[in-house]
Amino acid sequence: MFAPSGKIETDRLWLRVFTPADFDELYDIRSRPVVNRYLYTEALSRVEVQAKLDERIAKMSRLTAPGDSLMLAVVRKDTDAMIGDVVLNWLPGEHQQAEIGYVLHPDHYGHGFATEAARPLLRIAFEELKAHRVIGRIDGRNAASARVLSKLGMRQEAHFRENEFVKGEWTDEIVFAILASEWRDR
Repeated sequence: MFAPSGKIETDRLWLRVFTPADFDELYDIRSRPVVNRYLYTEALSRVEVQAKLDERIAKMSRLTAPGDSLMLAVVRKDTDAMIGDVVLNWLPGEHQQAEIGYVLHPDHYGHGFATEAARPLLRIAFEELKAHRVIGRIDGRNAASARVLSKLGMRQEAHFRENEFVKGEWTDEIVFAILASEWRDR
């Protein structure tokens, strides 16, 4: 089992559980069409963001068994602003796999925050969960996210051509991955 005891600290960020006070910042992020461009969702309404926040708070962000998810707010240390969120999904089944994801406010794109926020998730997956493999799945058009996964030491394993029909169009999916042995050898 893994449950963060307090905040997870990086050089510039805190990763912490969500609180009701995160609503306005979460709404500012998730209500933007540019943020949702490569996600399955459209820009979210206030009601939808409240439901998403309630779900994150209710899950209590702990990993006790395959199928659980760790969802954490990403907060800048210098401003105390919540700038996004990260997720580590412990995938069900006996294959010892996990998946990472991240979403940031567009004002914080291009500064290395996504890479910095996702790196601790890899450590948790490999060192705490003893995962064999961690993946990241992205829309094939999302070059910025591909760079993030590459910076994390993940390699592209698959490119599925027009495999999903999302928001009225066929989209490609790219899968990146890193093995526990590659994580240890980095």
